Amino acid sequence: MKKNVYKILLALSLSGAVLAGCDTIDSNIGTNNEENVEEKANEEGDVQISEIRVDVTSDITDAVKEVDESVVSIINMQKVGQNPYGWYEGSQQSDEEQLQQVGTGSGAVYKIDGDTAYIFTNNHVVDGSDAIEVLFKDGSRVEASIVGADLWTDLAVLSIDSKDISATAEFGDSENLTVGEPAIAIGSPLGTNFASSVTSGIISATGRTVPVDTNMDDENDWEMTAIQTDAAINPGNSGGPLINIAGQVVGINSMKISSSSIEGMGFAIPSNDAVDIISQLEKNGEVIRPVIGVSMVDLSLVSPQQQEAILNLPEDVKGGIVIAEVQSDGSAAEAGLETNDVIVSFDGEEVANGIELRKEIYDTEIGNEVEIEFYRDGELQKARLTMRSTAGETI
Repeated sequence: MKKNVYKILLALSLSGAVLAGCDTIDSNIGTNNEENVEEKANEEGDVQISEIRVDVTSDITDAVKEVDESVVSIINMQKVGQNPYGWYEGSQQSDEEQLQQVGTGSGAVYKIDGDTAYIFTNNHVVDGSDAIEVLFKDGSRVEASIVGADLWTDLAVLSIDSKDISATAEFGDSENLTVGEPAIAIGSPLGTNFASSVTSGIISATGRTVPVDTNMDDENDWEMTAIQTDAAINPGNSGGPLINIAGQVVGINSMKISSSSIEGMGFAIPSNDAVDIISQLEKNGEVIRPVIGVSMVDLSLVSPQQQEAILNLPEDVKGGIVIAEVQSDGSAAEAGLETNDVIVSFDGEEVANGIELRKEIYDTEIGNEVEIEFYRDGELQKARLTMRSTAGETI
């Protein structure tokens, strides 16, 4: 999508890097038979020119045929020109007419259930939208509804009427990926004018840990486990499929390293991770995670003077998470945690920053009882709390 959601990692898209010789061409190439060779003289009549009509197929072309019809462009429509009083400047148009395209991304139909078809894409592709349109390969457009979206995994599910839709993408097993195997990306780089673009590369690495800044405060607040590919990255491919040589979706293209000096470092959400999140979004409209009910700041962001004067921390405490606010109805409040407590351990695991704490929390299950170690006024203390789901941006 053209809209940049991530600060350090430009959450755009993967398109695919050309890999010469990555597949073996099964030749159906005509050479000198009457059906596909025409010989004719040029204007002078003394030079013979052969026009060879070539029918080339390969593993890549076969893989693309498996999924190409299911790949779509996602168009983010938003109301523009609205003033604080709720009317639109210089316009008496209807709400529909006031919507304008502000960004595009990619996606794919992965399921048809009765009258409804489901599409996966990225959260940042649909974020902030007032309406969503889906553009098909044949140029037709339909309106879509957001079934659910998840900030932390950058995934979203859309629904459309299943009328006239017959092709769906099939998920493959991302756990079985081999570094160096072909990887093919399909999507809409640079917008709908280049919809259904296909590019190919290889799987560069699996299980990469990539830091992301979701709220653009110049601090990384999450780490995504991703597939790395040497795909060329272009705005508009976000949310499109990364497929294997069998035409199965093994990743959902999501981001790139944002630097003019770096090429061929793109990242996709592994299909095995995505399928679980997509299923939850389809069922619940959200991903329900356990939380303890606090907002936080990394200890590393607190000055040494404040650590000594306010937190009264021992000098040997170098990492932890400072509680900035305790949610009154959360499990942390019930366990007696307070503002300025510094969490250093969660369920037996040391945590040095908010990313580590968030991961430990999300790895537990709602209803589990865990032990937290924290410093208060320079003393190490313990508390036990029960994990439960709470709405909001706290953890």
